[in-house]
Amino acid sequence: MAALFRAIMSIFLVTATASMSNAAEASSVMDTIMEYNDLINGIVWGPWMCAFIVGVGVYLTVILGFPQFRYFFISLKQVFGKNKSAKSDGSISSFAALATALAATVGTGNIAGVATALHLGGPGALFWMLVSAVFGMATKFSEVALAVKFREKDADGNWRGGTMHVLEKGTGQKWLAWLFAIFAFLASFGIGCAVQANSTAEGIKLGFNVPVMYTGIVLALLVAAVIIGGLQSLAKVTTLLVPLMAVFYIIGAGWVAIENAGKIPEVFSNAVKYAFTDPMAMPGAVAGWTMKMAVQKGIARGIFSNEAGLGSAPMVHAAATVDHPIRQGLYGIFEVFADTIVICTLTALTIMLTGTLTAAPELTGSQLTLAAFEVGLGVTYGKIVLPVALSLFAFTTILGWYWYSETAAVYIFGTWIKNVVKILFVAITLIGACGGDLLGGSNLFLTHLWDIADTLNGLMAIPNLIALVILGGAMRALVKDFDDKRKKGELKI
Repeated sequence: MAALFRAIMSIFLVTATASMSNAAEASSVMDTIMEYNDLINGIVWGPWMCAFIVGVGVYLTVILGFPQFRYFFISLKQVFGKNKSAKSDGSISSFAALATALAATVGTGNIAGVATALHLGGPGALFWMLVSAVFGMATKFSEVALAVKFREKDADGNWRGGTMHVLEKGTGQKWLAWLFAIFAFLASFGIGCAVQANSTAEGIKLGFNVPVMYTGIVLALLVAAVIIGGLQSLAKVTTLLVPLMAVFYIIGAGWVAIENAGKIPEVFSNAVKYAFTDPMAMPGAVAGWTMKMAVQKGIARGIFSNEAGLGSAPMVHAAATVDHPIRQGLYGIFEVFADTIVICTLTALTIMLTGTLTAAPELTGSQLTLAAFEVGLGVTYGKIVLPVALSLFAFTTILGWYWYSETAAVYIFGTWIKNVVKILFVAITLIGACGGDLLGGSNLFLTHLWDIADTLNGLMAIPNLIALVILGGAMRALVKDFDDKRKKGELKI
């Protein structure tokens, strides 16, 4: 922790120095900043931090009585059945909150992130990705429930909640609350906006050869049209788009799985086998595959995809109309299930069933996934399904992360900042989508932005996990109260 603190302070000091330097010195300063960023990134996304995130999930699973299993079918009933929640004060429906949260979590990590994990860690990465998701369901369940319990209304009368409110009201650690809010606000412009906008533009260019500048302009206008109406507008759009994009992708990837159904047992067998052994003996194995990389990359990409432990999704769940915090927590269980166990697994199956992982060892990221879809569905359909899915995933992620950005900014600055955040988000969307076209043909700035934002995204987890550990007893009391009220008939499921 001391090394992490020193590295963070060094970034602030170097950044201050940069403002007093000339252009040549600024370039050197940026190199120094990126060196420190790489150091911090190695900590926040390294093996110890990943173990901490999963460890908190294990801790919550045990003390709460395995909620991801006990409540799994109840969570499905909540999502797909008629919501029996009594009327309560809130901004949006529970399902709309889920859709908006899924909009933010189901993004490029489900396509490019999974492919990268498999490329670096081999088939065993899938196993560890699923392990992290199982325990992540308990983590997200707790994050969401606590966010609802400790939410409060802002100056405009709207519900606001999330890790910063949990830390301030639940643990009394306001300095950690501010730290989380700052990390979330800064990360939103990279991971939640620029990276996703770039993926959207590149996906459309890849599939339909549309120049990124045109896509950037249209995307920026669409984002502006949605976010100008605030959470209500966001919820309406995500409630429509998220189920549509999920079904679209599941059909495409599911078709590949059905066509290669006979190979599925072998794929899962390899995933388990090479999760604990060196996969270099596997025919066509990519140089560098090791058990250590399978564990690290599988868990890291799983966390990056479903965001369990990062504390992002609770910021929108806190605005839901719900009669008990645990009821909304049930949506958190489903969120991780849908994101990682369904969508990420389908991506991994598509890559491994088609043999692309070993047949094209030079490919990684979205290029590897695209190659797999072209093999599984044919070049024509493969070049349609993946770019469209990638574009929809990325676009909805921008919308979801806008709310996280606004919520964090309002906590820090107050409600007056909302319009400023809207303008910034639209501008960063355009810059991210157009990339090098706006920056003289160089993507170096965007690369740096993405790397720093990735680090900030990981830093969000530290105060969030501290809150979850401290408030484990409070969560257990909430679960007991929920179970007792269900038995008495006071809560209908």
